[in-house]
Amino acid sequence: MITITDAAKKKVLELLEADKQEGQGVRLGIRGRSAAGFQYDLRFDSESSVAPDDTVIDAGGFKLFIDARSAPDIQGVSIDYVDDLQGSGFKIDNPNPVWSSPTALAVQEVLDNQINPSVAMHGGHVALLDVRDDTAYIALGGGCQGCGMADVTLKQGIEVAIKDAVPQIKAVVDSTDHAGGTNPYYQPSKGGESPFA
Repeated sequence: MITITDAAKKKVLELLEADKQEGQGVRLGIRGRSAAGFQYDLRFDSESSVAPDDTVIDAGGFKLFIDARSAPDIQGVSIDYVDDLQGSGFKIDNPNPVWSSPTALAVQEVLDNQINPSVAMHGGHVALLDVRDDTAYIALGGGCQGCGMADVTLKQGIEVAIKDAVPQIKAVVDSTDHAGGTNPYYQPSKGGESPFA
């Protein structure tokens, strides 16, 4: 069960009407996790892009689409729209634990305590997306997205640290769209160095 407040419904309907988004709904998914909690994908999406295993909820004036992988971690979520002195935006309250797997919790701890403090000095961050079987899936953001040294940082730093601390992890997969980086800290033509090299 997902709760969408009247304020959130009103704002979504306003945005849909302003953009003349007929046939559009709202997609809610989990794109990553960190010590601070879930990282969400909340955006307009067309009904034609709904996958057969997506959950589709009639939210009263629009439809909410949830992908099958995100669905278990979105149960019980409340979506609100706040507009106060600190700013405005959608607020998602999620009662679910960020990680229930002990292996995922251990990998997240390595990222929080070892990896992210190092890459933060270069304007980057690393998010754990998922742990399946013996593989950790990560995404690099900030200055790490599109960085010419990202592969070195991954192979010589991130992967080594995770495998040393969590021996059940046999592979670390970078799921980052490096070509999509808008302003990477380092670009291949500029050189630079990995924070772990």
